[in-house]
Amino acid sequence: MPFSCLSVMSTTKNYHWRIAGFYFFYYAFVGMFSPYWSLYLKSIHFDAIEISILMSIQPVMRMVAPNIWGWLADHTGKRLLVVQVAASLSALFYLGVFATTGFWGLFLTLALMSFFWSASMPLVEATTLSYLGKNTAHYGRIRSWGSIGFIVSVVGLGYAFDYVAIAWLLWAGLVCEVGILIFSRQIPKTEMQAHHSDHQPIRQIVLQPRVLALFGACFLMSVAHGPYYTFYSIYLVEHGYAKSAVGGLWALGVICEIGVFFLMPALVRRFGFTRILLVSFSAAILRFMLIAWAVDIVVLLLFAQMLHALTFGAYHAASVGLVHQFFQGRHQSKGQALYGSLTYGAGGMLGGLASGPIWQHWGASALYSCSAGAALLGLILMWWKLRQTV
Repeated sequence: MPFSCLSVMSTTKNYHWRIAGFYFFYYAFVGMFSPYWSLYLKSIHFDAIEISILMSIQPVMRMVAPNIWGWLADHTGKRLLVVQVAASLSALFYLGVFATTGFWGLFLTLALMSFFWSASMPLVEATTLSYLGKNTAHYGRIRSWGSIGFIVSVVGLGYAFDYVAIAWLLWAGLVCEVGILIFSRQIPKTEMQAHHSDHQPIRQIVLQPRVLALFGACFLMSVAHGPYYTFYSIYLVEHGYAKSAVGGLWALGVICEIGVFFLMPALVRRFGFTRILLVSFSAAILRFMLIAWAVDIVVLLLFAQMLHALTFGAYHAASVGLVHQFFQGRHQSKGQALYGSLTYGAGGMLGGLASGPIWQHWGASALYSCSAGAALLGLILMWWKLRQTV
């Protein structure tokens, strides 16, 4: 084989691992934060309302920050520089968690950290899809390394916290932040391809009925998941599950998610993004009803976690793929940023903030039944406006 071909193959492989490394540490941070941060907050004596507020800061920043950073990246054409600056400042402000345990101190620290932390992923998503070119169905194979990072974090910490204090969580978060910072400087540069829609204002794309329906349905899916990310670990511990078992249940869902990521190229070819999303919303309804009413039946709870393969894995890959189809050329970064802001940001914020009062006044079964209801509304919206989109 000619040397030039070997060189190209080596470069492509190196690029793959550079992007995969960023996903690994970014979602290892999520694996630290989503399952265990609420337990840490409870350990320093915050109540349900305060926990729901502090846990909702990150989705609030995911609603606000990505649009600012996405506009800056597309306006300057320096997408990777923006990622690197955001990763550096996120790591810097994270250090504040070691300095305070007060409500307002943590509120400010998490707000500043999350403002920069949430900037990176939409831009990296756009970079990954540009890097893949016409092979966007293979996105899940690179993204699966994020799932592996999540598993390593959630399982490792789950077992650790059966033996050490939950306060060690802060150091795990610092390791993840440093990993994000290191790999932000390794991601390859990709060129933004010109597209015939470049001359259009982005609002003309956003206001298309199919785009509004996608964003609206994904917003509702994030609302449905808000209580899951805020109170699921506390819910399990209160029902007698050990922290190692909590970590195992979180990990089970993500292991199934990885399997779906590897199957996505074949699934997309056969069914298309929209049909996959319709199945994902249907699975979410079933999953949250099982969490609401079958938490003490281990077999059904395990099945509910296995449905994470559909409610997040297939859902996320398909929705990101559709966003990439709808937003082309110079609108790619802004499109992914809008998707993250309006869905994971605004939807996660609403779901997280609403979960505190519902949990406190009506209990967990009512809370997760509301999650199932939000997923049902998303399914109806998808079926109404997007079922013909493939």
